[in-house]
Amino acid sequence: MKASPSNPELLAFISTRQNRLEHALERWLPSAGTHPAHLHQAMRYSVLGQGKRLRPLLVYASGHALGNPVAQLDDPACAVELIHTYSLIHDDLPAMDNDDLRRGKPSCHRRFGEADAILAGDALQSLAFQVLSSGHETSIGAAERLRMIETLSRAAGSRGMAGGQSIDLDAVGRQLNIAELEDMHIHKTGALIRASVLLGALSGPGIDGKILESLDHYAKFIGLAFQVRDDILDVEGETEDLGKHSGADRHRNKPTYPALLGLSAAKQQADELYRLALDRLEVLGADADPLRWLAAYIVNRTY
Repeated sequence: MKASPSNPELLAFISTRQNRLEHALERWLPSAGTHPAHLHQAMRYSVLGQGKRLRPLLVYASGHALGNPVAQLDDPACAVELIHTYSLIHDDLPAMDNDDLRRGKPSCHRRFGEADAILAGDALQSLAFQVLSSGHETSIGAAERLRMIETLSRAAGSRGMAGGQSIDLDAVGRQLNIAELEDMHIHKTGALIRASVLLGALSGPGIDGKILESLDHYAKFIGLAFQVRDDILDVEGETEDLGKHSGADRHRNKPTYPALLGLSAAKQQADELYRLALDRLEVLGADADPLRWLAAYIVNRTY
């Protein structure tokens, strides 16, 4: 993820956490030569050394806000990134969004073929739950691990991300109202973002229920803000910056916030969601600043 040079604290936070994440992902992923090598190469090609890593950063930021040791956050950060990458691999397939470009290079099915891309996504999904259930950080208790598994599995399933993708496919060419569009994105994009924030919080014992609720509301608002900004970038962004083809949503006649509200109103919507997200962090102190920085990044990002 790129960050503004005017915020050296954000740059430092991102750099240190991304380095931790890359090392943790490298530990969990099978080596490129492990049998079956072609499958493991496809998994590593899709996961390592790329992407904004927003969802793992939210795990680290949420855990930081509550004083949870950073070593306890590596496993849940890996788990959400593995789920996110699996979803991108499958979303890019011809049966879904049919994208040839992802993160600035050929999508997994273009590089390794459709069959291995499907299997790579399947394997990354199962690896995510292996990470949470038998992680390296043994100081996380069994009850906390079970709650994290429940949270992530719900976010990834039919009532979360997979359900949102189904709604999205069904919505192509249809005119949605704002409530229907929000419902789609609360599931497709927002569910995993919310899970990321919650996993960071749940990595420590005995979290206060009201604090967890505030963090969940924060995550709901930034999840929607992320999608509004994504829709805006599909209109205004450049392919070389986005790492995927710009204008793809317009080309597929998909419902978006700019199409429904207009570009100016969509930007105002993102700003309002950002304000609402920050309001939910008032119960937390300066330790929640990384969550505030990431919210600002979400509504101002250029890729």
